[in-house]
Amino acid sequence: MATQDPPDLPKARDASGKQGDWFQMLLARFNPISEKASNTAVLDFEKPLVELDHKIREVRKVAEQNGVDVSSQIKELEARARQLRKETYAKLTPIQRLQVARHPNRPTFLDIALNITDKFVELHGDRMGLDDPALVCGIASMDETSFMFIGHQKGRNTKENIYRNFGMPQPNGYRKALRFMRMADKFGFPIITFVDTPGAYAGLKAEELGQGEAIAMNLREMFNFRVPIISIVIGEGGSGGALAIGCANRMLIMENAVYYVASPEACAAILWKSRDKAGVATEALKITPRDLVGLGVMDEIVPEPLGAAHTDPMGAFPAVREAVLRHYRDYVGRSATEIMADRYMKFRHIGVYEEFLVAGGDVEAARAQREEAPGAYTKAGTWAPTEADARYIEKCADADEKWEQSLIGKEQWLNPPKVDHPGWLKPGWTEFVLALEEALEEEEEEAEEGEAGEGAGFEDDSDEEGHDATLSNGAHNLAEADAA
Repeated sequence: MATQDPPDLPKARDASGKQGDWFQMLLARFNPISEKASNTAVLDFEKPLVELDHKIREVRKVAEQNGVDVSSQIKELEARARQLRKETYAKLTPIQRLQVARHPNRPTFLDIALNITDKFVELHGDRMGLDDPALVCGIASMDETSFMFIGHQKGRNTKENIYRNFGMPQPNGYRKALRFMRMADKFGFPIITFVDTPGAYAGLKAEELGQGEAIAMNLREMFNFRVPIISIVIGEGGSGGALAIGCANRMLIMENAVYYVASPEACAAILWKSRDKAGVATEALKITPRDLVGLGVMDEIVPEPLGAAHTDPMGAFPAVREAVLRHYRDYVGRSATEIMADRYMKFRHIGVYEEFLVAGGDVEAARAQREEAPGAYTKAGTWAPTEADARYIEKCADADEKWEQSLIGKEQWLNPPKVDHPGWLKPGWTEFVLALEEALEEEEEEAEEGEAGEGAGFEDDSDEEGHDATLSNGAHNLAEADAA
């Protein structure tokens, strides 16, 4: 009798290999695409590059169909395409770099987190009953070290963008981020933040839930964390929405990302009442990585593959991982006090200012004139561009000193004390006391007249004594009320 295999034993594959072909065909749909779709977003300055790549593919296809060896010509075209792409991206204007940072095919936070980590577990909730898909948090592992990852998340299409609110977090998103940053500080996890947002959501509901308070709370608390914080701008970092998770020890920015206090479109609408001036506003805001590193806002530029990260996402991930781990190792072994002091001093060193007035608003001419000035010193040793400026500074200092001298002894006049008036100065009390005193005097006079006519058979004055006692009790009660 022939034995039958158990039902749970895998069946032997057919030698022809036809078994399971349907499954292989299904998996083939998810293989990396060999050619860009026609609806892939292409920027205006990228169109010559796309056309050249399309021609190279056509030449290769025709050569394969006809059996012609054109490998040397194809290599020449590919070298030309690489050189053209390199020249194009080396000369990007600020407005063009802004377009690259907003490219819909640019890698998002989850793309980066799932490709640079050994393991990533997403965490949810702000412990107040709400969650925010626009701000993603989770515990990640790299090189056997646990990190707390926090980042803005955008969508790939309209449906995803609506779900993620176009990467603009609500107040509950920032409270969720603060919750997990506190958790990381408690357990000693380094915090890595990924910034990619046009700004915090400015809708009515967000304001009702306390958008400003949530951002301000994050700004305050991030300076008190004892673990190192590393922030990297992977797309666009806009306004307080980016800074709410960006108060870090080290601030990195990808080669084609931007960081601004207000979007160029909003800046142009405010200053020039027209969005057509967005290009001028982009140059004036200094939002590109090179400008930000020069100003000391950013610490390092993370390189991207040739043609930006949206053309080769897998080529961009290793550079991000290497930069994050390298900067984290700089803080290994440092004490909590040193880490907090380093974060504090980084922001204290950002920004410069000049203390002089410019007549007519011509800053460049005033600065050039100041550099060419012979220079002079005041009596106190303060440097000034000219003798006239030195005399003006001394005059201002003398006026300030004279004003301070005139205030001596007049502190009470400048800041009179605010105390409650005594009872007899309150409205109505003065009139009552005066009337009571007049009544007492009249009663005393009547009592004296009564004593003088006592032997003449006048009536007993017991009523007057009782009335005097009543008035005395009333005055006593008034005194107690004043004391109270």
